Amino acid sequence: MSNFWTRTITGLSMVFIMLAALWFSGWVFALIFLVVTTLGLWEFYGLITNENCHPQKFFGTLAGVLIYAATAIINLSPLMSNLSQQVWFVFIPFIIPIPLFFLSFVFEIYRNKPNPLMNVATTTMGFLYIALPFSLLLYFNRPDVIHFHGMPVILVGYFAFTWLYDTSAYLYGKQFGKHKLFERISPKKSWEGTVAGTAVSLLAAFGLHFLVPELPLINWISLACLVIFFGTFGDLVESLFKRSLNIKDSGTILPGHGGILDRFDTMLISAPFVFLYFFFQQAI
Repeated sequence: MSNFWTRTITGLSMVFIMLAALWFSGWVFALIFLVVTTLGLWEFYGLITNENCHPQKFFGTLAGVLIYAATAIINLSPLMSNLSQQVWFVFIPFIIPIPLFFLSFVFEIYRNKPNPLMNVATTTMGFLYIALPFSLLLYFNRPDVIHFHGMPVILVGYFAFTWLYDTSAYLYGKQFGKHKLFERISPKKSWEGTVAGTAVSLLAAFGLHFLVPELPLINWISLACLVIFFGTFGDLVESLFKRSLNIKDSGTILPGHGGILDRFDTMLISAPFVFLYFFFQQAI
């Protein structure tokens, strides 16, 4: 089977699983992304571990899981419904990393590994770069956000724009891409693919507003633009990491796509900005 069809089958399977989880239960979706978060953290720490860098792999992974789990409980548990009405609850995933950051210094004292500051920095980077963005997605899956046929509108739109932008940019750029977007970091990405992905995403924004007018058109367009702009940088950031490590893919767990970081790289940078936009719009 060609890489194209392998990539397509894997991608469609992931789309089906995500949409089914969103429709079925917020807890099912949270559980799926807990697995994604755990695998992503383990993959990240495995990639950067070498003779000069020894991140606290177990602690970093557990810290990321704690950030994610606490955010899921706050957003989805009926027992926390009163708490979720208070403004400060949105800062929980930002507050929890603070003591974890200082604990990583304490644990490093007992490890006797070279380059302790590098070890602490990469450990902290793992749960901030991976666990925090995935945790913020849970705010769009709360019972009180806009739903359409049982599915959270903003989160479905976010995934739709991410998939449409990535897929259309990849397909069009592969066939017609001539002008490199950022050749030093990602030689295969082109301006032609970026423009095609942007056009498809913006058209989808108008279509989704027609389908779900409860969310204003400006919010649909803003969501698409945030995914396009920061998602592109998310892709480039991950490409920069891989280039610095001299690897092609972050892993092999997803046939045709590579690793968890390869598949979800656009979300790691875009999710915090999407969260902030809708927080200030008072939509979450």
